[in-house]
Amino acid sequence: MMTPRLFARGRRLAPGLMIALAVAMAPVAAPAQGTVGAFLAAREAGVRNDFTRVIPYLERLLAADPANLATLEGVSVAAFSAGEFATASRHAAELAALDPDNRAAAMIQMAEAFANEDYASAARISSGTAEVHPLISGLSEAWAELGTGRMSEALALLDESAQQDGMTAFALYCRALALALVGDVEGALAIMENPGDGVAQTLNRRGYIAYAQLLGLSERYDDGLALIDAVFGGVDDPRVIAMQTAFAEQRAVPFDLISTPAQGMAEVFAVMASAMRSAQNPHEALIYAQAAVLVNPALSDARLMLGQIYEDLEQPELALAAYGAIPDGDVFDMAARMGQAQVLDTLGQVEAAITELRALAAENPDSPIAAQVLGDFLRQAGQHEPAIEAYSQAIALMETRGFQPTWQTRFSRAVSYERSGQWPEAEADFRAALAIEPDQSTTLNYLGYSLVERGESLDEALQMIERAVELEPDSGYIVDSLAWGLFRLGRYAEAVPHMERAVELEPTDAILNDHLGDVYWAVGRHREARFQWRRALSFGPSDDMDSDVVRRKLDIGLDAVRAEDGLAPLHPAN
Repeated sequence: MMTPRLFARGRRLAPGLMIALAVAMAPVAAPAQGTVGAFLAAREAGVRNDFTRVIPYLERLLAADPANLATLEGVSVAAFSAGEFATASRHAAELAALDPDNRAAAMIQMAEAFANEDYASAARISSGTAEVHPLISGLSEAWAELGTGRMSEALALLDESAQQDGMTAFALYCRALALALVGDVEGALAIMENPGDGVAQTLNRRGYIAYAQLLGLSERYDDGLALIDAVFGGVDDPRVIAMQTAFAEQRAVPFDLISTPAQGMAEVFAVMASAMRSAQNPHEALIYAQAAVLVNPALSDARLMLGQIYEDLEQPELALAAYGAIPDGDVFDMAARMGQAQVLDTLGQVEAAITELRALAAENPDSPIAAQVLGDFLRQAGQHEPAIEAYSQAIALMETRGFQPTWQTRFSRAVSYERSGQWPEAEADFRAALAIEPDQSTTLNYLGYSLVERGESLDEALQMIERAVELEPDSGYIVDSLAWGLFRLGRYAEAVPHMERAVELEPTDAILNDHLGDVYWAVGRHREARFQWRRALSFGPSDDMDSDVVRRKLDIGLDAVRAEDGLAPLHPAN
């Protein structure tokens, strides 16, 4: 749980915790003789976010200059980012000894202290001069104080944190967790349900689980069931299903969202990671996600986020490992396996990804999501017939469950129908997608463009594309569709500015440059047409562009090529 307001005023993680990787971004003294190679290799690895590879190079630099603070910070943060916690801990200790106010060292040592349930050390670091982050220092100190048995001090610190701008709801949520941890169910519920503070409106999945558990413990079973239906309806979460069964039988379940103060701090780290990722600060998000996993290895939400962050940073091997650490049967097991498939696809192992998704769909025959994702991968791989089968299964499962199939599923199946030459079925699905989302620009553009290419319902097609352009005026591909529709209608002069605009938006797209050449030829600008065809060839090859035809146009012109293909002349009157 967290609101975007927590970062509304532009607060960022302290510069000491930015993933500079020392030699990549931070000021570093000139390397000692004999270490230039390590210096350059470390810089390159740092630029590429290659956390694992950078560590040995930075350690070689440290061997030559053990007191270099930037290098120490870089290797500490790189090791922590890669999940090599023992290495990170060793270097963070060296860094803290040389620079007691270093925030990177404080963050790593704080996470380690909570992981070891060394609350005295956690409290000392949290209240020290090396402030990790102004938004969480009070929270970390509060959870550390609770760990030492000082409940009153912990609650006072949480109240103080709640006074910070944008922190009220989350600090109060932490207070509710602390009260629930010591058995004060009613006190925790009072915080959750206070309409003036809005805590209940900012909960995430784990927050709602905590809320439902508290409702059960106060014997408000009907309220608990209503909450589960409203928030988790249709979700196959074993933990939620167990609660639902218990509440239906008028039984409570224990409060076990967290079982120690350290796990309470892991919740803070996880929320910070999520907020940082939402703010597009993946390096900072990675640090907090690793801290959450270090403190509470069972926090699969954070493990899933780790995989996603590694993907953001183009570290596929680390992403695979993060997804693979989520155990079978976990609520995020399916999402993790889909993440692994995505990474395999990124690595060029398309068939391995599809094999994994086929197995996932087979193991979850009642899951429309598993079938939908399998269909997406098959379609992207050009395997349209099996993709249609997968999408059809997803649609049937949605309808069986009483849900209307999504426009995305209808649209995706339509694309596979169209690509496999089954136009009547494709058009039916495109129109079904529009019935669900009438102003979906992707569907309007694809159907309109397809009709233009087929020479069917051209007026209606043009209206669809014009509407798509209204919705997305800066999409080069949609503007191209409009220009091409005008071209196919013989409105060549009208097509020119739109086609030029499309190429301006997507200047290196082969198809768009080829189209602009055709439009120029149609209005008599033959020299410019040949220039655009040459550009199209330079940006090719493209699956949807016949390079031989483009070369033929360069040789003999568009009119002659159309005549060879049995097409009508551009200007019949001439």
